[in-house]
Amino acid sequence: MGKTAKSTKAARGTVACDNTTINLLKANDFVAENIRKEMARRGILMINITSSPGSGKTTLLQETARRIGKQVHMKILVGDLETERDAERLREVGAEALQIVTGGICHLEAQMIWQAIEAIDLEGVELLIVENVGNLVCPASFDLGEDYRVTLIATTEGDDKPRKYPRMFLTSELMLVSKADLLPYLPFEVEKVVEDARSINPDIEVIEISSLTGQGMDQWCTWLLDRVTEKKAAHATQQNTA
Repeated sequence: MGKTAKSTKAARGTVACDNTTINLLKANDFVAENIRKEMARRGILMINITSSPGSGKTTLLQETARRIGKQVHMKILVGDLETERDAERLREVGAEALQIVTGGICHLEAQMIWQAIEAIDLEGVELLIVENVGNLVCPASFDLGEDYRVTLIATTEGDDKPRKYPRMFLTSELMLVSKADLLPYLPFEVEKVVEDARSINPDIEVIEISSLTGQGMDQWCTWLLDRVTEKKAAHATQQNTA
């Protein structure tokens, strides 16, 4: 009697596991849509910032808070497996930040965001930024109810990431090439990473930034403020027609 090829064997429970995953994402999308409706009702722009660990998300948000913290009422939710370190760093520069400790989960989920927004005062908030857990894989599958997803790719991690982790770049509206001040010292080609990203997502915008030297920070902050203005205008129109 011939043996079944190992490549075609299905472990008992495989179908159930697949269904569980599908149901998990459907449940996440349901909560995300409710978050999106709540942000629309309040006129709050919500940004989900993703990247690999160490790409400079927190440093970017520190500098962002320094530059536009007095122009726009902003709050930040920070996701990490453990510690309050990133939220503490943001609070040091005057940002209002709440740490979400996932306890080992490698991404944020919509239900975590829902719990977090219930724990903070959103009255008057114009911009809610979520700093996701450092990971280019799992966060790509979890909608948090954001208006825009922004993904950082650092010059220190190589220019081949978009094709390796396509879903993250497919679902992002903006790619920030971070640590641009190190370009003279690294074998990183901006043209190559942009070409790869746009082969996956032709509409993705790109800004080169350095949070330390300030390169690209004005462009980034303008991008944010323009979208805050757009969200407020859409909210005002909705209020007038209600």
